[in-house]
Amino acid sequence: MKDQAVIAQKSPFYRELKKGRAYFWCTCGRSQKQPFCDGSHKGTTFEPQKFVAEEDGQEVLFCGCKLTKTGPFCDGSHNNIEGAYKLDDPTSAVNQSIPVSPKQGAFTGLDGGCYVFSPDLAELQTSGTVSFCSVIDKELGALYQSQFYLRLKLGLSPAMVFGAHDAVVFVASGAGSATIGGQIFDLTLGTSLLVLAGETLQIDALADDSVVFVSICSSSASITFSDDTAGHATASNEPSAIGRCVQVDEDLKQSMGERYFQMLVVKPEGGVPAAQFIGEIPTSKAVPHRHLYEEALIVLSGSGYMWTDTKKAAVSGGDVIFLPRKQIHSLECSGPESLYVVGVIMPGDNPTINYY
Repeated sequence: MKDQAVIAQKSPFYRELKKGRAYFWCTCGRSQKQPFCDGSHKGTTFEPQKFVAEEDGQEVLFCGCKLTKTGPFCDGSHNNIEGAYKLDDPTSAVNQSIPVSPKQGAFTGLDGGCYVFSPDLAELQTSGTVSFCSVIDKELGALYQSQFYLRLKLGLSPAMVFGAHDAVVFVASGAGSATIGGQIFDLTLGTSLLVLAGETLQIDALADDSVVFVSICSSSASITFSDDTAGHATASNEPSAIGRCVQVDEDLKQSMGERYFQMLVVKPEGGVPAAQFIGEIPTSKAVPHRHLYEEALIVLSGSGYMWTDTKKAAVSGGDVIFLPRKQIHSLECSGPESLYVVGVIMPGDNPTINYY
């Protein structure tokens, strides 16, 4: 039908652009020069969409399925086209030839700067009721984010400040409350809490060995501990597109092929340069793919493997996976129970956008 777009490809087109050059994205799907227009839309209701590159080498993913709501760019819509979300066979001869990489202490190195970190095997520093270690930082290859593992004893923690950077706190075990500038938030398993730049956070843990992960929007960030609880909280209580304090809610999960996810923190226009989500992966292995964003995945439960080009590492509850942008990878759930992960992507706002 002339008024219906044709699916040119069930995945986006990766392109590197030249500053100032105009590109005309094909909206009808009929062009033979995908993802760009060749005039094939003539006689239809479609017109190409113009985009001018803002810088040399600008990397984009042009939509190939023509179902995007953020044209000319991919918004992940292709993942829910029948047969589009591809799976890989971990028992194939090629995959069986890839060995499991050994741990070096808490660290398992993979290809391209990807690694798996096991905080329960790491040496921790202590400040008051908080024992902690760095999981992701600039020294380990991150460009956009830092992440810290915090284990809290029963009681009130020292005040924590993350400098001039926004941060996202995720409760992986335990419960309690958090205070930001006099405003109190309940913390339970699965709570995501947004702390804005310059704010002071204090946690009152209700159980020993409560675990939280703090993801900070800078690869060179640190945590400052003090007795000073001065700080402020945003009065609107809505500094992100979803909210300051969010709980995991099964009713809010969305599908991506046979996998599911729920957004916890979403980057609003001009706001926090990160997104956080919780995902469920049933027993399966995705086809190796890439992202344009940098990603950290906290494994909450389940077991499986993180695969890269020539290596793989075993993962289970408590592990953290770091993925540099554009690194080819595949996360497999190998056990009978689903693998649950919490992901933080920077810079970005949509975990469903991938390319091959």
